[in-house]
Amino acid sequence: MMVASTLCFGTMAVLIRIASARVHPFEIAFLRSLFGAFAAMPLLWPLGLRTLRTDRLGFYVVRCAIGAVSMLAGFWAIAHLPLAQAIALSYSSPLFVTIGAVLFLGEAVRLRRWTAVAAGFVGVLVIVRPGGDGFSAASLVALFSAAMTGVVTISIKFLSRSDPADTIVLLTTWLWVPLSLPAALTVWQWPPADLWPWLVAIGVLGTAGQYSWTHALKLADASTLAPFSYLQLVFVAVLAWALFGETPDRYTALGAAIVIGASLYIARREAVLARQRRTREAEKAEPQI
Repeated sequence: MMVASTLCFGTMAVLIRIASARVHPFEIAFLRSLFGAFAAMPLLWPLGLRTLRTDRLGFYVVRCAIGAVSMLAGFWAIAHLPLAQAIALSYSSPLFVTIGAVLFLGEAVRLRRWTAVAAGFVGVLVIVRPGGDGFSAASLVALFSAAMTGVVTISIKFLSRSDPADTIVLLTTWLWVPLSLPAALTVWQWPPADLWPWLVAIGVLGTAGQYSWTHALKLADASTLAPFSYLQLVFVAVLAWALFGETPDRYTALGAAIVIGASLYIARREAVLARQRRTREAEKAEPQI
């Protein structure tokens, strides 16, 4: 499921780059949401409209508004940065998740994880190169998108405690449609006829990737799945080289290695701590003799 998600999101990123040559990224984001909403319809089949039941609709709206901002920024960055660099910066999201977990979830983070976060941001600086010849303001947009994705990830931790994965996917996908429309209207021009199949594919791939990712996280620990998710960077880098002649520079490669290494350590450490918590809770639940 995680490999399928990786391939879906990677292919979607390549198609966004192709479509952005003739359509504004904000339009692509709206059409991704629209066609993605139709692609999510089969999730209603088992339980019908009962799948949409939730006691946290207001929370969904806020979460999806943040997610829509992240999507708009991420699509814009893909259109204006080398693909490998845009994807590499998106992997800084776990660094922001760790910071958000302290601020919003009250989690205790020890020295080792803070060291990994600091190392990850060193990797980000290597990629972005502020003040250097290779610096691009678009990289800051990609970093902002990653930060907003981190906020969305934290919100999923809240929602997954009460709502099933299909509900989260459906409500998120459908709410993105009206939330991404205003930005699209500011730049709207009807896409050329030959581009519509690509735009439909972007929406379908986005929903398929989100569905696969959500269900993969239900089947295994995030630390187990994380190495598979980073295949996306390799996949996108190969396609970017084959289709657009883009070759990642040494700064992007080095920075991406540092960011991915830090993120993998954070995921692994969180998994260890989660197992320790489950063990303590199980021991407390055992009857005393």
